[in-house]
Amino acid sequence: MNAPPVVVFAYNRPDLLARTLAAVRSPAIPILYAFSDAPRIATDAEGVTAVRRLFAAVDWTEVRLIERAENMGLGRSILDGVTTVLREYDRAVILEDDIALAPGTYEWLAAALAHFEHDRRVMSVSAWTHPRVTPPGLGGEPFFSGRASNWGWATWARAWDGMLDHTALEMLANAERMGVARDAYGVDVPAMADVELAKNIWAVRLIAHHMANRGLALHPGEPYARHIGWDPRATHLTDRDMWDSPLATRATIPDVWPLPVEHPGVAGMWRQAAAAEFAAAAAPHRLSARVARLLRRIAKRALGPFGASLVVAACGLGYIV
Repeated sequence: MNAPPVVVFAYNRPDLLARTLAAVRSPAIPILYAFSDAPRIATDAEGVTAVRRLFAAVDWTEVRLIERAENMGLGRSILDGVTTVLREYDRAVILEDDIALAPGTYEWLAAALAHFEHDRRVMSVSAWTHPRVTPPGLGGEPFFSGRASNWGWATWARAWDGMLDHTALEMLANAERMGVARDAYGVDVPAMADVELAKNIWAVRLIAHHMANRGLALHPGEPYARHIGWDPRATHLTDRDMWDSPLATRATIPDVWPLPVEHPGVAGMWRQAAAAEFAAAAAPHRLSARVARLLRRIAKRALGPFGASLVVAACGLGYIV
């Protein structure tokens, strides 16, 4: 089996990175590519330095540490970094610094990459799933979805080709021309595509890339990867939400891999889950925004700009005003 390199992207969270590195540690890994983004602000420098020390201290495989000279942000860094690695290798396992893995997950990803390497219908392999989007009755066996996931995943150079050529919006337009609706896998997909460039996000482009090529993503029947970065330091996620779930005890390579056909129920499950998430978030957010603006106006009149900031922050609403 061709053992793929592991690519890890990190910023300023050494505590989380330590857990990710411990989870991915395997004697089978030939090389670790470590992409470390530069500090965005001066107060982040200490965390960035600690992250780079952690990468440099890895002694269980060869490490190629790429210390960014500028702050690229997560989206640009991943698009550039994965492209760089896949120019040299035909496949790779990709992680961010806030992903925990079940034991054996690297071996599971590597085995799936080897099994489906020549099947161009399969464009990625994910270690993540969630009960909301896992069809029932699988008994823990893997399945295929037309929606990719980026929480612990792997791909081939052949499948990554074209990721830099178009934005997510352009890819969704191409998918639509082939009869795949923009919201075929949830209303969140076109919503994320609308802000891809403005917010420097990238995962929606991976989803749209699959949709535009009618590609498939292999997912496990139970979670082999878990997002652990639910804190204010996260780039786009700052609170635990409906997508958290415990890890499986161990990743198990199946005796027989599934045929590369999308499970008939998975697209509908994604649409339902995304609609539920939007509905749950919309009303409280709109109400909070109104209350926050009102409090800010009242406090500003009474206490001045500094007092307004204190009042709003004390109410826990500063992030939306």
